[in-house]
Amino acid sequence: MTALADALLATGLVNDPWIDGYPRFEAAPLFLEPARLDALHAAAAAVLEVHEEAVQIFAARPELLGFLGLTPVQELLWRAGGPRWHGYARADVFECEDGSIQVCELNCDTPTGQPEALALSSVLHGDHPGTVDPNARLGERMVALLADAVRHLAPEHPRVAALVYPTEMAEDLGAVLLFQRWAGELGYRVVLGSPYNLDVDATGQPTLCGEPFALLLRHYKTDWWCERLPAWQDEPPFEETAPFARELHLLLKAEHDGRIRTVNPWGAVVAQNKRVLAFLWERMDLLSPASREKVRRYIPHTVRMEALHREQLVAERELWVLKSDYGCEGDEVVIGSLCTPEEWRLSVELAVPGRWVAQRRFAPRIERDGRDVNFGVFGIAGVPVGCYARLQQGQTDYSATSVPVFVRVG
Repeated sequence: MTALADALLATGLVNDPWIDGYPRFEAAPLFLEPARLDALHAAAAAVLEVHEEAVQIFAARPELLGFLGLTPVQELLWRAGGPRWHGYARADVFECEDGSIQVCELNCDTPTGQPEALALSSVLHGDHPGTVDPNARLGERMVALLADAVRHLAPEHPRVAALVYPTEMAEDLGAVLLFQRWAGELGYRVVLGSPYNLDVDATGQPTLCGEPFALLLRHYKTDWWCERLPAWQDEPPFEETAPFARELHLLLKAEHDGRIRTVNPWGAVVAQNKRVLAFLWERMDLLSPASREKVRRYIPHTVRMEALHREQLVAERELWVLKSDYGCEGDEVVIGSLCTPEEWRLSVELAVPGRWVAQRRFAPRIERDGRDVNFGVFGIAGVPVGCYARLQQGQTDYSATSVPVFVRVG
């Protein structure tokens, strides 16, 4: 493991191969047949497509936004930035014991996993002749996405990209390096900072740390720009609860005026909301026949938590998983089968009303040493590309082990 850790560190994409003293990576790959990868990609493509249809429904019928429980600033952000929502995403895809493929959610706001997937591929693919690296075109596709964004700007726009991210979180440094590489391939200099470093110059051009920019690389979650409200009734309030109202105003005005382009677009505030998954099931009557079939086939049955009687939910503990509207990476996820009855009842009672969904639990197929695999299929401009695999027992969180994925030739 030490040799693998050293090699991963040398890529610059991994800043810590360990978590709580345990390794975050394994060298033994998952080998997929081409048809197996195609099936995973097909599931991810279907979920991207139904999210696009849902977003267009919300754009055409704004009275339905109440379904999502948006805060006032979240709704303003959607009305200003929607329906543009997609640039790049990661679908969390599972192969199940019954032979089905399930996509438990689509991370389309600030999706992660690219640094780990690319680091593992670059370090280990050479050891496995006769295989194809499914992530080989990931960087190329991301550069094309950024190129498409900036082509809409005026020719004299500043060739500067502002990467706005939570600067206090060291785990994002791999993503920072990747964005610097990708923007650099377009000839853009990258300035780093947080929302607190945003301003506007005398001409009306947004600046980050005093540098005018035209491409905003947003690695700061949409809900973090808005009101910060706990998802649990017994959770203490956040230290800073006010939205970035001034910063949002200057960014959204600049985008409206054609001065900047943002990746991912601000409409992700709707698409990332997990209550969209419940909308797809509860308001299936609004979907096209093709989308209804995709939802039934690939997305576990999901409903707003308040749509179920509380005692029914308590009694059916082993059948359900609770998820908050904007939780990520296993945060604010409660799997009933992994809880005691007392823990489950308390979770049901303390979940803030209007913020949660209940999703039918499915049984992932065991892949290795009693662990199942979460295949993170990246989608760029609506098209699946690459694959990031994590092994775990139970829910996928920061303790899951990342492993390389290679596709057998022939």
